[in-house]
Amino acid sequence: MLNEIIVRGARQHNLKNIDVRIPRDKLVVITGLSGSGKSTLAFDTIYAEGQRRYVESLSSYARQFLERMDKPDVEAIEGLSPAIAIEQKTTSKNPRSTVATVTEIYDYLRLLYARAGTPHCPECGRPIRARSPQEIVDQLEALGAGARLSLLAPLITQRKGEHKAVLTRLQKEGFVRARIDGRLVELAEAPELEKNKKHTIEVVVDRIVIKDGVGRRLTDSVELALRLGEGLLLALIHGQGEAPDREELFSERLSCDHCGVSLPELSPQMFSFNSPLGACPTCDGLGVRVFFDPELVVPDKTLSPRDGAVAPWGDSESSYRLQTLEALAGHLGFDPATPWRDLPEDVRQQLLHGSREEVEFYLERENRRHYYKRRWEGFIPLLERRHRETTSQAMREEYERFMSSQPCPECGGARLKKTSLAVTVGGLDIWSFTRMSVRQALAFVDGLSLGRREAQIADKVLREISQRLGFMADVGLDYLTLDRAAGTLSGGEGQRIRLATQIGSALVGVLYVLDEPSIGLHQRDNQRLLDALAKMRDLGNTVLVVEHDEDTIRQADYVVDMGPGAGRHGGEVVFAGTPAALLQSEASLTGQYLSGRKAIPLPERRRQPGPAWLEMLDCREHNLKGVDVKIPIGLLTCVTGVSGSGKSSLVLDTLHKAVAHKLYRTKERPGLHGQIKGVKRLDKVIDIDQSPIGRTPRSNPATYTGLFTHIRELFAQTPEARARGYKSGRFSFNVRGGRCPACDGDGIIKIEMHFLPDVYVRCEVCQGRRYNRDTLEIAYKGANIAEVLDMTCNQALEFFDAVPVIRQKLSTLVAVGLGYIRLGQPATTLSGGEAQRVKLSRELAKRGTGRTLYILDEPTTGLHFDDINKLLNVLHTLVDLGNTVVVIEHNLDVIKTADWLIDLGPEGGDRGGQVLASGPPELIAATPHSHTGRYLARVLGLA
Repeated sequence: MLNEIIVRGARQHNLKNIDVRIPRDKLVVITGLSGSGKSTLAFDTIYAEGQRRYVESLSSYARQFLERMDKPDVEAIEGLSPAIAIEQKTTSKNPRSTVATVTEIYDYLRLLYARAGTPHCPECGRPIRARSPQEIVDQLEALGAGARLSLLAPLITQRKGEHKAVLTRLQKEGFVRARIDGRLVELAEAPELEKNKKHTIEVVVDRIVIKDGVGRRLTDSVELALRLGEGLLLALIHGQGEAPDREELFSERLSCDHCGVSLPELSPQMFSFNSPLGACPTCDGLGVRVFFDPELVVPDKTLSPRDGAVAPWGDSESSYRLQTLEALAGHLGFDPATPWRDLPEDVRQQLLHGSREEVEFYLERENRRHYYKRRWEGFIPLLERRHRETTSQAMREEYERFMSSQPCPECGGARLKKTSLAVTVGGLDIWSFTRMSVRQALAFVDGLSLGRREAQIADKVLREISQRLGFMADVGLDYLTLDRAAGTLSGGEGQRIRLATQIGSALVGVLYVLDEPSIGLHQRDNQRLLDALAKMRDLGNTVLVVEHDEDTIRQADYVVDMGPGAGRHGGEVVFAGTPAALLQSEASLTGQYLSGRKAIPLPERRRQPGPAWLEMLDCREHNLKGVDVKIPIGLLTCVTGVSGSGKSSLVLDTLHKAVAHKLYRTKERPGLHGQIKGVKRLDKVIDIDQSPIGRTPRSNPATYTGLFTHIRELFAQTPEARARGYKSGRFSFNVRGGRCPACDGDGIIKIEMHFLPDVYVRCEVCQGRRYNRDTLEIAYKGANIAEVLDMTCNQALEFFDAVPVIRQKLSTLVAVGLGYIRLGQPATTLSGGEAQRVKLSRELAKRGTGRTLYILDEPTTGLHFDDINKLLNVLHTLVDLGNTVVVIEHNLDVIKTADWLIDLGPEGGDRGGQVLASGPPELIAATPHSHTGRYLARVLGLA
């Protein structure tokens, strides 16, 4: 078997017919500038070919159900293993998906609780145990020789009626005695029962004295009593001497002796919130109830009903709205011009939830009023009805703007039925278990003490749970709670969860391809991730990692550096070899930064805080422990801390939403906090996150930045276009008229191949140019619209130099280091770092007031050292213009150049959420208990 993966003639995307050899069973890092072809080589070429070969080995029937991958543009790849990709893609947004379900820990938990759990009565909390007839016999025989007992079968329990039919049937079946309402009587002499009183009837099946040889008779009597009592048997044990009689209720099913509540037989489905057997019937297993929130329906209490206090109605002057309002005002006795907050509480409630009596409404028809009476249903019931009845997705989303969620009133957010939550292991129900962090759950499982039988049953299940929890801790996720919604995880957290799952599978001989697994990981936890990758390699796998992290590159067995530039200027292998050899390479930009020949410099002087501050008091969202935070206005502030310490809760959930709510009256509720001060010194807040700029090939940098609108208008103003009557829409590939009718402006045509991958061929009519012949005849400075879209930003900047509005937008794209990308490059082909910088350039192109708050969440994602240098120049330019920039970041090169740091910790999850220190980087570096400070001190030369 080859000990190398040999790639020959790779030409996918921007790869320039490259050859590369990658050693097998090693930890290999592919690095290089953003857009240089790293992901193209790792994912679109090597992984795609490995996956395609595996799928092609299956039958044609099986292939039609699997994702089919295109054959990459490569001559040959040798030595390839079955491949598994662990990408940066966000985890499932399904509200039913949690950390426990994604890692399959929940599946093992369901099995554990079904097979080794202790059921309790959901009403009184007493333990419940089902017994077989033989177990009941053994327990009765254990009373000892000479013990006297009566076996009774409960037939009627606290039910009204005379029950003559029951008593008659018992006599016919040969029974002699019964206990009626606690008194033993002969059936032949049974008193008449009062019809309107509740009665209890228990038939005496047998009276037995425990002695040798009674076992057969006792067994028959127990079985008969259980059959008559439908699984219940009452043993009346007669006291000897002066000892009183006592009773003991036995059940061969799960039911409470005291409350009479029965539980179904325990099964794994009982503990699933996706199954009708386990899901709470009120919330269908979601744990929350979605409702129309009065706070969102009436967001501004200073407005009057006439001026638009009720947001879904707005302030339109429709005759229907005015007539309805006039009728309600007359009936309820209020002035429609009165501010909402000044209306009587009773009036507000009837407006929102409906009137108690009928209201007289009218309709205007032919200048006559037609009166009719009906009850006013209320704004909230009206919204509920329209949301329920609409078939329009757009309208449904519009109504959902006024909805909030709250814990389900029935299950309290636990998602499960009471009967499922009444089963415990080690004293905890399954919901309480999932509310623990990985660290706490691991300690609980390791210290769990079970009975001999339960321990034998649960041994393998507990081992699987413990292993999976251990793998998550190994990749730095010990702070996550198991019930955390998968949709709230960052890209890095989601990727490390998938990594932990793969480590748990312990496969051998596999090619793993990972995309920047260090995203969102603090330097303190980096080594744990690297140890996990090394463990996968040592099992006998090839681990291929696309990464910029310095520690990962230095600890790799082999490094492939792509470059020398990005886009058209990249796609070549600049260096391939060991990390030690990389440091000596002059051709490698990565090697120059790692060796110290190039570096991101410290600022000559740090900006000092002025008198203006943005203050947030008593922040309590998620794990924040009531912290007060001050952010200097007009500075570059970096929020740091270990993973899970509360950075996103503070900045994204609280700061961004609170400022946006103050400035724009947004509907999203900010995180829990007491007060925010200083917002009046800002006029805009802009959040530049990591989401892609578009999910279809029709989206591109030109359309996203608004550049394409100006280019189309410019073409529409050319003499030839005006002579033909062409408007700007003629030059859009999304609108009929100007686009190619054969491919609908896509430039390519998809041909479905059933069980083979779909084939995309260039449109024969327009030759991939997207437009019809007439549109392409219109030229500006000798270039048609298709040729302009094929220009790089650098080329277009020179081409449109005389058009200020276009030049300005192109200048910002070039300023953030994207001069190499084409204007019409599909958004789906942009890397994560490129997409984020396109967003940044769009914001830079807007007319600034110097009073904007920019919020960035790990902007160094996907960026090389050299790209980070360019990004920092842009961020500092924004600050120099008077703006405030707040960045969540782990990258030390960004942290060391910031003016102000806010360090959270000390740990993640429940042990985080505190402000350790705030101030310039030198102050954080001197903070004793700060993990960030310890690493920062080395970079600043203070350690």
